[in-house]
Amino acid sequence: MAMNRIQFQKGLSMENFLRLYGTERQCEDAVVRIRWPQGFVCPKCQCKRVSNTHNGRRLWECLGCKYQCSSIVGTIMENTKLPLKKWFLAMYLIGQSKNAMSSLELKRLLDVSYKTAWMLKHKLLEVMAQEEASRKLERRVEIDDAYLGGERTGGQVGRGSENKIPFIAAVQTNERGHPQLIRLDLVKSFKTEAIAQWAQQALASSAHVVSDGMWGFQGVTTQAGVTHQAHITGHGKKAAMHPQFRWVNTILGNLKTSMSGTFHAFHFAKYARRYFAEFQYRFNRRFNLATILPQLIVAVVGTTPQPLTILRSSEACS
Repeated sequence: MAMNRIQFQKGLSMENFLRLYGTERQCEDAVVRIRWPQGFVCPKCQCKRVSNTHNGRRLWECLGCKYQCSSIVGTIMENTKLPLKKWFLAMYLIGQSKNAMSSLELKRLLDVSYKTAWMLKHKLLEVMAQEEASRKLERRVEIDDAYLGGERTGGQVGRGSENKIPFIAAVQTNERGHPQLIRLDLVKSFKTEAIAQWAQQALASSAHVVSDGMWGFQGVTTQAGVTHQAHITGHGKKAAMHPQFRWVNTILGNLKTSMSGTFHAFHFAKYARRYFAEFQYRFNRRFNLATILPQLIVAVVGTTPQPLTILRSSEACS
């Protein structure tokens, strides 16, 4: 069997990571270069006349408006008590991991409390979610309906169960039939109106959607203006092996394996959006693993603060 070049690419080794970001100074210098590539500019008045000092992190005071600023003020790392090298190590571990990484594992690897590891992980996942939110799939796109949950007893069974959280998996393929990009999105339901709302957000007008013919998928043509081809597959194992849906079924299988193998449980309605984003972010950048960390650092620096109250707020699909 031929070696899969994507799976066996080098990526960014731990040795190279430590060479680039092994000290606090290296990490802070990276943040400063990204924020102010031409030198510090006051965020308030755009003045370049500043005094510079240090209190563990670099500090600037604008000589014009007297505004004081550190290297991480205004970023998602604002007010952190953690060394930046632990932030960078968390970004490296999450970005280079083949499967999902739990907060418990992150706690052990970073030598921090579970609460700190959970907050750090969810801040990074929120960055990934924001980066992926505007992505639109084009050309041929396989889509399928799926659920998270359903293990609790009682209540309605099957589609519409209050114990299940509905989501849509979509895979963009190229002219050779190989997967390129994916989206994983929570939806209110699989009714036509909800699918139409999803399609407007997730699909480019050039998309050609291939589905299993579920009635609600007619909604993809309602607002997004895409073409739609339905293949009636029936149910069971034979339907899952239908060649038209090879990649979306593969992605769903990998997603569920990754989640069940990493997380014992989590609040699906509140946090699935971020866990989906983690899987989606890595998959969509898998062609060059060495660039995932630099891209994530830029995204982290460019994301505004996310207090714990926001991280813990409900994220049920609205």
